[in-house]
Order: sequence, then structure tokens, then C-alpha cells
Amino acid sequence: MSSKEQMTGSAESQARLAELSSAITVLQSAKPPFVPEGAEGMTIRVDYPPGDPGLPPHRHSGPAFGYVLEGEMLFELEGEPERVIRAGETFWEPGGDVIHYQDGNNRTDAWSRFIVTMFCAPGQPMLTLVDDEELARRQHLRAPRPGA
Repeated sequence: MSSKEQMTGSAESQARLAELSSAITVLQSAKPPFVPEGAEGMTIRVDYPPGDPGLPPHRHSGPAFGYVLEGEMLFELEGEPERVIRAGETFWEPGGDVIHYQDGNNRTDAWSRFIVTMFCAPGQPMLTLVDDEELARRQHLRAPRPGA
């Protein structure tokens, strides 16, 4: 087999790949920060009942990538305005020092369900809650919020 065939595959596999490309839709493309050697990956599903505020402010030790399956999520990261992410839409966050302020259900009449794949830095927890003192110290980094 030539080196070109090793790189691209056989004519049959290239034809099959061309067929499959119509079945693939890129939902999100992001360049995450460095993921260290020994990091652990985890995929979870989160189910919030109508009106659930979600987790209190927190951070993840590594990047997280998500997809909303059903309903709507009110999403807010430090330095970014809050926004609504609806079923079929994606989100991501860099992790590390960035505070994740909101991930609650934006609807009072329906469930919100989303999937998140997170990468955890070695020896660190996947999720850490942020205390009120740190929130006060970092208030200047939070984007202005409507009605706040």
C-alpha cells in the first residue's frame, strides 16, 4: 500500500466517507485550552425540572462542551452576557478559573435536559462551588445583566 493510500484510505473507503459526510452536521467547533496529560473525561446528562435555577456559581477544572437536548438553559460565564441556549444548540466553556454563574432551566412549563462532556485536570475535582466572598471579589469580571 502506498503512503498516499495509508493517508487517505482506499477508493472504496473514500466513496463511503463521501456518502457519510451528508449524515454529519458540525454543531460546534472550538479550540479548547490545553488538556493536561492524565486528564479524565466525563459525559453527563443534566435534567432540570421546570423553573429549576440549576447549580450555584461554580467552575470546572477543565473545558466542558455541551448540547441542549430539550427545553432551554439560561447560561452565563464570567465575562460574557447571560444567554438562552435552546434545544439543538451547543455551548462550551474553557474551565479553569472562569466562573460558570448560571445553567438553570429558563422555562417554568417544561423540563430542560442537556449533555455535557467535561475534562478534569489530574488531581482536581470536576466541579467546585464558588463562595460568596470570591463572587464579591470578582464582581467586576461579571458582564452586566438585564435588570440587575
